[in-house]
Amino acid sequence: MKHEPSPVQDEYAPVIYSQETVSYIEGLDMMSGEEDRENILRSRASGKAVLTRPFRLMSNHLGVVLTFPVYLDDLTADAKEEDRVKATAGYLGGAFDVESLVENLLRQLAGNQELVVNVYDVTNNSNPLLMYGSEVPLGNPSPSHICMLDFGDPCRKHHMICRYRNKPHVPWSAITPSSCVFVILMLLEYIIYAAWSRYDNVKEDYRKMEELKKQAEAADVAKSQFLATVSHEIRTPMNGVLGMLDMLLDTDLKSTQRDYAQTAQVCGKALISLINEVLDRAKIEAGKLDLESVPFDLRSILDDVISLFSSKSREKGIELAVYVSERVPEILLGDPGRFRQIITNLVGNSIKFTEQGHIFVQVHLADHSNLATEAKVEPVANGMNGHKNETTAVATSVSCNTLSGFEAADSRNNWENFKLLLSYEKNEMPYESVSDKVTLVVSVEDTGIGIPLDAQGKVFTPFMQADSSTSRTYGGTGIGLSISKCLVEIMGGQINFVSRPHVGSTFTFTAVLQRCDRSAVSDSKPVMLHPLPSSFKGLSALLVDRRPVRATVTKYHLQRLGITSEVVATIELALGAFSGRNGHSLASRKLPCMLLIENDSWSSKVDVPLRSSLLEMKQNGQTPVLPKIVLTAAESDKLKGNYAVDSVITKPLKASTLAACLFQALGITQTQLSHEKQDSSGSLRGLLLGRNILVVDDNKVNLRVAAGTLKKFGAKVECVESGKDALALLQIPYKFDLCLMDIQMPEMDGFEATRHIRAMEAKANGEADTGDDSEVDRATRAGKWHLPVLAMTADVIQATHEECTKCGMDGYVTKPFEEKQLFQAVQKFLDPGMST
Repeated sequence: MKHEPSPVQDEYAPVIYSQETVSYIEGLDMMSGEEDRENILRSRASGKAVLTRPFRLMSNHLGVVLTFPVYLDDLTADAKEEDRVKATAGYLGGAFDVESLVENLLRQLAGNQELVVNVYDVTNNSNPLLMYGSEVPLGNPSPSHICMLDFGDPCRKHHMICRYRNKPHVPWSAITPSSCVFVILMLLEYIIYAAWSRYDNVKEDYRKMEELKKQAEAADVAKSQFLATVSHEIRTPMNGVLGMLDMLLDTDLKSTQRDYAQTAQVCGKALISLINEVLDRAKIEAGKLDLESVPFDLRSILDDVISLFSSKSREKGIELAVYVSERVPEILLGDPGRFRQIITNLVGNSIKFTEQGHIFVQVHLADHSNLATEAKVEPVANGMNGHKNETTAVATSVSCNTLSGFEAADSRNNWENFKLLLSYEKNEMPYESVSDKVTLVVSVEDTGIGIPLDAQGKVFTPFMQADSSTSRTYGGTGIGLSISKCLVEIMGGQINFVSRPHVGSTFTFTAVLQRCDRSAVSDSKPVMLHPLPSSFKGLSALLVDRRPVRATVTKYHLQRLGITSEVVATIELALGAFSGRNGHSLASRKLPCMLLIENDSWSSKVDVPLRSSLLEMKQNGQTPVLPKIVLTAAESDKLKGNYAVDSVITKPLKASTLAACLFQALGITQTQLSHEKQDSSGSLRGLLLGRNILVVDDNKVNLRVAAGTLKKFGAKVECVESGKDALALLQIPYKFDLCLMDIQMPEMDGFEATRHIRAMEAKANGEADTGDDSEVDRATRAGKWHLPVLAMTADVIQATHEECTKCGMDGYVTKPFEEKQLFQAVQKFLDPGMST
């Protein structure tokens, strides 16, 4: 199979079946050869068998290929050529070893006398081709007999010459022409029998495959229907549970009661998340998972993921950090939800299996990170990632130059390589291409337990786990990595990993997104961006951190706020930089307004001396203002109570928490930040305030939940329990701005009710176009009637979405719906800034 690929053809004729003696030809495309192609087209047009010219087999014997056309329908003998071409389903070609066939047959017919037979292809009379026999002349040539051979192909001619090797003891008349005819008939019958036997087998196999295909399609439809039903039956009560818990948390509760309600809400959301994962897997298998293409802020998404796992990382004492290259565009065009899902799955796995060390997420451009990711594409064949056995993969106790000092699974994830990537950013290297597409390389590195070597080959298999025992230490369904792999491939990328038992794992994936200018984002109202405060621009800071990777991460977050910074390894070097002693000096002698010290560089022994040294510098005029002392650690309250510091920044670091702590430490007003929060939290209320909304659902609990949620944001809500009751209220002119319609209801479901609404609107709009004042008033003629109808459904599969669109619905919200989802669904209908 190591042949060059077949050239581009209008048609292909691959060899699917072949005899064992000529099995080497399987996989070839017979259309690629000029003669084979000619024979195939001739057999299709004539409906008869066609022979190739003799060719040399790998056994060094001469052979021929007999080609039969296969038609979808039975054709008459006088069928036209174009009819035969249209009815062609394929071709059958049988390869035959002519020399072996003739020898076996003649050996049986010749008896004790050995015959000498020569078979020629005389299609070209001037240059006959020997198909069987020897050209060496006999010593005493005996009389010969020549007869024509007809293999059924009128375009090719053959004849056979027969003689005895030795002088016959009987007259030549003993070998009658009837014997030659018999030989020919036997040869032809054998060839035809073999070809038609294969033809019958292929037809039977084709029939069985058609039946299996129909069964598989029916099973796929049944699975989709089953998932839709199960999803609806689970989500409907879960909508009530989560909705009531949300309403309960808005009331005055004791601390214990609030804790119970929040715990129940977290468990309910975990169940909904599990249902979503199973449904995502079903969508992917059915090929019905579509990706959005909207502008989004990649750095904000990573901040959200960090927030999701911040408490767990602090609880375990793990260093959790994110770094995004400066060359990665600020705004990208893609599917933010699915990108967040991939990162969340990978970081969630790392949190689950890591007890010490760090989890480090990096994002770089593929153009500049080839050197860094080269080692991450190691094969995992035979469960090996470059290690012969598990004993060679055990981590050493030597401190490494990584984020936390623990060894990483990928030996190239160290400070030297990280520094090389940073140099690419500073040197402003040009992009390899000027296209709008951006290929990102995202790596999630942890220092956890790693993946056992025998399990590394199946980590992306759905529902497979390294430890599948009932008493396993770590929970989970084993579906997250499988979904992540599928999503990465849909995004045009690849995912791979390097893992060493007892050392850790590094998962790396690529994703192809598009560039997007901020000017284009301003015109796209559904996009929610999270701008950072600009109050810190122009400030500077001095970092004290003995680990360069960790210091670079801190600089990255400070830079996002507009704060420039420099790094020193110890507090002594920091004091020298302030005073200008020992050759230390700050860039352009711009003294920093804050001193950020990593927790492991701080102790009670340097607390008072540091304050004293800074006061002495101020008295000597070396620094006009005392810099604020800020610690970065996992436990802020405890450290701030023990040490005389101005503020403690709680890890893991992200731009928003860093800004909040610096506002407090530096005494900067938060007018801009609070204004941004107010705008963000009040966006949905601004849409729904004073709006009249009709909610239709046969489940009373769901009605209460939906009404309570909408009223919380200022909407006026009216509820009905059936499609017929909804139609009674929805009469033109409408008094409602929006209708939320359940799909599955007795008597009249949401689809049928929506069709009635659209028919009523079409009739009213048609009457408005006629201009008959006796039937339609001026207000009706002023515009086209169209009430926004959104489906409330628990069926989140593609078929439900298609049915909603088909019946005239404007969109849908899934149960249970959240504030962000509801905002995105109703914004284009209720936003005052958009035309209605």
